[in-house]
Amino acid sequence: MQGQNVQSALDENKLNDFVGQMLADLGGASSVAMVRTGDALGLYKTLHAQGPMTCAQLAKVSNVHERYLREWLSHQAASNYLAYDAKTAKFALPPEQALVFANEDSPVYMMGGFDVAAAMLENQPKVQEAFRSGAGVAWGEQGGCMFCAVARFFRPSYQNHLVRDWLPALGGAVEKLRRGAKVADVGCGHGWSTVLMAKAFPRSQFIGYDFHTGSIAQARAHAETHGVSANVRFEVGLAKDYSGTDFDLVTCFDCLHDMGDPAGAAAHIRRSLKPDGTWMIVEPMAGDSLEHNLNPVGRLYYAASTMICLPTSLSQEVGTGLGAQAGEARLREIILAGGFREVRRAAATPFNMVLEARS
Repeated sequence: MQGQNVQSALDENKLNDFVGQMLADLGGASSVAMVRTGDALGLYKTLHAQGPMTCAQLAKVSNVHERYLREWLSHQAASNYLAYDAKTAKFALPPEQALVFANEDSPVYMMGGFDVAAAMLENQPKVQEAFRSGAGVAWGEQGGCMFCAVARFFRPSYQNHLVRDWLPALGGAVEKLRRGAKVADVGCGHGWSTVLMAKAFPRSQFIGYDFHTGSIAQARAHAETHGVSANVRFEVGLAKDYSGTDFDLVTCFDCLHDMGDPAGAAAHIRRSLKPDGTWMIVEPMAGDSLEHNLNPVGRLYYAASTMICLPTSLSQEVGTGLGAQAGEARLREIILAGGFREVRRAAATPFNMVLEARS
């Protein structure tokens, strides 16, 4: 009888809509491996460079097996990732999709997001166990090359916004950088943010700090490749005890919420700054309550927070566990607890907020 009551209470339209949503979600999830395969084999970039091709033509140019490629191309067309012309049997990468899949300098290049999704799946057994124990999962011990995926995910946003929009939004920072400033990039990861600033402001000196030795090695390689070794160096260091003082600017990109003791980091950053120095904090965009984050961006960030950010924070001392959707009000509390007196939102994108803190 109870089962019949539940059945009669069902709204068939809502059920059908939800099943449709699940089909879309499962289609997206199953596309992660497909997209990463296309990226690894250079298929998107080949179509972008050479234009529409048949399966046989693309297989020959890309040196891949035609039968496998036919199945992959069919999936891509069914996903609206590629366009298919039935008359010519050719597949094409439309210009809009090229910005997402092929153009690494595009502000909407999302290949890093697919890498993060794959790394989160690899991370599942460790985080699942942490659900029971309450322990953390250290950054360097997470599944896959998590730090590689995260660096790739954030680089397009930094490349398109950091020098052009975010730094100019800070009071007087660009003028100092042009004259020659001393800058610390704390939690620099693979160093993309540091390298971009060093290229834009050759008279300034930049030091990138990160607690992950492997990331620092990659950052040093990037500095060499991009020709900025003269005004940038990278060192292993924690956010709450890195060496160096009298900085004109300290930056933290998408990392404060990952720290075990963000208030302790804030206090050390304040001590390392000159009296008129600035701390720029770039964090994931979020409202201050759950209901303000029930949207596609919040959905992605809550997943990343569960599988990456929260375990990282809980693996460290204090283990504050801010999470990737902490929100501006909570971040402001942390920053002020570190001894800063002024905090303001200087800039924003759909994915990030930029806060400026001063003593």
